[in-house]
Amino acid sequence: MSEPELPDHVARNRAYWDEVNAPRYAESGRRSWATDEISWGIFGVPEGELHALPPEVEGMDVVELGCGTAYFGSWLARRGARVTGIDNSAEQLKTARQLQDEHGLHFPLIHGNAETTGLPDASFDLAISEYGASIWADPYRWIPEASRILRPGGELVFLTNGTLWILAVPDLETDGPATERLLRPYFGMHRFEWPDDPGIEFHLGIGDWVRLLRANGFEVLDFIEVQAPEGAKASVHALVDPEWARKWPAEQIWRVRKSAAVG
Repeated sequence: MSEPELPDHVARNRAYWDEVNAPRYAESGRRSWATDEISWGIFGVPEGELHALPPEVEGMDVVELGCGTAYFGSWLARRGARVTGIDNSAEQLKTARQLQDEHGLHFPLIHGNAETTGLPDASFDLAISEYGASIWADPYRWIPEASRILRPGGELVFLTNGTLWILAVPDLETDGPATERLLRPYFGMHRFEWPDDPGIEFHLGIGDWVRLLRANGFEVLDFIEVQAPEGAKASVHALVDPEWARKWPAEQIWRVRKSAAVG
């Protein structure tokens, strides 16, 4: 059976990742698969410092929404989780499967859209997204889907760009990293199309995130504004300056739990 016609933003992001971005992230995926330490974001802040995940994932059914090369899933699988990954890019999944073979660690990988996964209701204890669905899928579609496939009491943990960073980064990459002044409105944040980037991103204001999460049966357990480590080096992401990210959060992590009353 053929896949239903994709929404415009899903189709555009699929082509962008398959044709442009996937090769750029193959090597970083390989490096991440080669380590057992769980870390977050562009500066690789250790989970042991952030405590964004449940303390024990062994025996959990976990879904990674926008898994890319599936390195995060590999970290959780090594800790005894039963992992399923889903990603919009066939090329990203091709790299993920190669790395699974190299490391002898296999779990299901699905080529699909995190906004409509096709996975069964209430089938997971934990959903994860680190720069996957959390910025490349429409939150008004993927958050309800995450709620649907999580069991009551299940957790959703996702990392996105920091709200302040989104407001302060120039439109063009050639204009350099985030500034110390606001460049665009906060109210009405949702769909972002950068003039020098064919991909479509999604970012919300903090209040909009809270209302959306609550409307889909989630309670907020933590909101972690990630600070770049002391002495952090410039990353491959030229738009994030380590000194800026020491003063303001360039990344943020939401940890939320689906109410036990929601079935």
